[in-house]
Amino acid sequence: MPAAGLKTIIALSFVLAVGFLLVILSCALWKAYYPLLVVATYVLAPVPNWICSHLANPDDFVESSGAAVLDLGRFCTGFLVAMGLALPVILAHSNIIAVPAMIMSVIGGLLIYGTIISFAMFFQEEQEF
Repeated sequence: MPAAGLKTIIALSFVLAVGFLLVILSCALWKAYYPLLVVATYVLAPVPNWICSHLANPDDFVESSGAAVLDLGRFCTGFLVAMGLALPVILAHSNIIAVPAMIMSVIGGLLIYGTIISFAMFFQEEQEF
């Protein structure tokens, strides 16, 4: 994996800020603040993975120990990510928010989720055996 430097941190922080700006602007420009509900899924999405990775008991001798708990965490995280991307679409389909607000919210969500994945990729610790 590539080493993360100061330029990487600055670039990822800028992309994260642009993503949150798009979500906030999608609410403020059309005066419908329902897309801010998506921010809750941004905050909650990594939590199941974090909890389940700490609950799994990795054993050096048995490879399948704790795999079900890790799969449950990944499933819950995937559900929250899908809900965060689908919620603006559902709100726009039911005419609660405008379609441009939906587009801005979805693009902002993709930027935020991409930044979270990039942070995790650049800053994961390498395992030594």
